[in-house]
Formats: sequence, structure tokens, C-alpha cells
Amino acid sequence: MTTSEPAAVGDPTVVVHHRLHAEFAGPGWLRRILGPRAGLELDAAGLRVRFGPWLVETPLSNLAGAEATGPYRALRVFGVRLSLADRGLTFGTTTRGGVCLRFREPVRGIDPWGWLRHPGLTVTVSEPELVAEAITRVVVAS
Repeated sequence: MTTSEPAAVGDPTVVVHHRLHAEFAGPGWLRRILGPRAGLELDAAGLRVRFGPWLVETPLSNLAGAEATGPYRALRVFGVRLSLADRGLTFGTTTRGGVCLRFREPVRGIDPWGWLRHPGLTVTVSEPELVAEAITRVVVAS
């Protein structure tokens, strides 16, 4: 994970900018299959999570919170999964743990047309506790 602390630019009234990058956890061969751009990115433009051909994007103002979760059962974690209970989406690569992101307004994700919207996204990134803490700081600052 790479991160930088918030930094004001120019006038103190200017919006604070953040930057965070977290790769998916798991074996190297799986990360190579997902592609070089796979992972979680957070900056002033918003949140982007790419998992192979799937992409979830949303502005920072739509983030409601984040928390570290897991461990998970092996049969329910690997790949792209949709929760039938709440329409939450999971991009999973490991059973060890991940970050559950909550959104104010549901986001596009599993289907390319955006017919199905997701109120939350679980991602199994490296260092999930640190990622959840960093995202929570951004949500509180917004």
C-alpha cells in the first residue's frame, strides 16, 4: 500500500487532497491474471477499484465508511461475488481479510450496463486495516 497524508494546496481554503493505492492480496499468479491496473485507488478525483475487467468508480462524497472485515470462508471469497441478501459486491483474492466499503448512493459494478447497483463493496486488498483507517479519515474529513 502506498499513501500520502492530506496536503493543502495554495490557499488554506482549498480542498484537501488525498492519494491511496492498495494492491489485491493473494498469490502473485492471481494478481498477474487481474492485470497491472488491478487494485484500489483513492485520490481527489474519487475512488476506483479495478478487478480484471470490472471497475467500480465513485466520487469521494459518495463514500460513507470503511471497515476491515474477515477472515472469510474459502468457498465464498474468490472472484467476483454478488450478495443476494443486500446486493453488495465482493472482489475477492484471499480468505485472510479485506475492507468493506459503504456508499451513500449505490454504485455500478457487476454488470456493464449499471442496471444493478451496489450499496457496498468488499475488496481483499493488502493491509486492509490500514486501508480502512485511511479511507475512514478521508470520509470524516469530507
